[in-house]
Amino acid sequence: MNKTKLISLFSTLFSLIFLVNSKGNEISTEKDESRISVIVIDPGHGGKDWGASVGNAKEKDIVLDIALQLGNTIKTNYPEIKIVYTRSKDIFIPLHQRANIANKSEADLFISIHVNSVEQKWVQGTETFVLGQHRSKDNLEVAKKENAVILLEDDYSKTYEGFDPNSPESYIMFELVQDEYLDQSVMFASDIQNQFKEQAKRVDRSVKQAGFLVLRRTTMPSVLIETGFLSHSQERIYLTSKLGKTNLSSAIFRAFVTYKKKIEDKSSFNLITENATVKTPEKKPDLVIIEKPKIEKQKEVEKTNNIYFSVQIMALKSKLETTQKNFTGETNVFIIESNDFNRYYLGKFNSLEAAQAEMLRIQKKYSNAFVVAFENNELISVKKALGKM
Repeated sequence: MNKTKLISLFSTLFSLIFLVNSKGNEISTEKDESRISVIVIDPGHGGKDWGASVGNAKEKDIVLDIALQLGNTIKTNYPEIKIVYTRSKDIFIPLHQRANIANKSEADLFISIHVNSVEQKWVQGTETFVLGQHRSKDNLEVAKKENAVILLEDDYSKTYEGFDPNSPESYIMFELVQDEYLDQSVMFASDIQNQFKEQAKRVDRSVKQAGFLVLRRTTMPSVLIETGFLSHSQERIYLTSKLGKTNLSSAIFRAFVTYKKKIEDKSSFNLITENATVKTPEKKPDLVIIEKPKIEKQKEVEKTNNIYFSVQIMALKSKLETTQKNFTGETNVFIIESNDFNRYYLGKFNSLEAAQAEMLRIQKKYSNAFVVAFENNELISVKKALGKM
């Protein structure tokens, strides 16, 4: 066998070995859903939106420092994890874009970091929120302040379907929110509060639910962290100090490490699907303290036949005729003027189930549509309506 044939033979054998080996060890480009691989960190506010501020202390600056420290710590310890920031400098990012960044990144976790401020100067401590209907006036006020950033956005009434952050009516949309990631969000929120209390030695204000627009639009486990109160003099000193920000970011990181292990070991939850049930944890997290309404003595509720359900599809400052041309061929559209907005509803239904079915249909055209209830043509809570039927 001459030298040329020998080289050719070895080349062919090498190619075959490489081919077999590559087929047996194909590199998959698909995301491993069993592991946390992408985290979006959202420093609240920014640019023209200062957030809470007292003197020279600005929320937008404090939370950016905490967020960048958190991201760097995670990346140092877990270089395989991709860290995405909604902003990494002092710029203004609309709320809906923050959620879009998380969704487009196919994030496994969304962490929004904030600082609070209230009129009561004695209030202090940390609290971590998950998406849901507020159970107290205090929770509503926090949501109002964080959602108010949309007022700085151009054409916000169209972007957010007429959502008014200062109107309690607008928060009805969160009443029927069914977040399939609630269990995981609560788990992480609980770990965060535990670390704030045990390691950072902060006052624990617990895990809570409220209607935050930025959380409503994300499609992964999500939390909104209030790291303290600028309105409290001592806490303001802590929040603006290098040590304080380092302690807070470290506490969130330690909570992430705990959460990551639970998720990847699959020891604490099963994802809720149509054909699956929730696995009850062997031991409940210590700080899962979602506020519940106070139990009051039951009163007899007056039944009424003047209740119906409908689906809100949009809200605009301008007034449109309720014609098929203006509403993508839809009939049965009616309008109710409310404050500075004209709100448009589709259909009148005698049951919540029928309204929900209509909502699912119309969301293909109006993605933010949600169910509402009326009594004597006045908007009321869906829960209140159900109690009167």
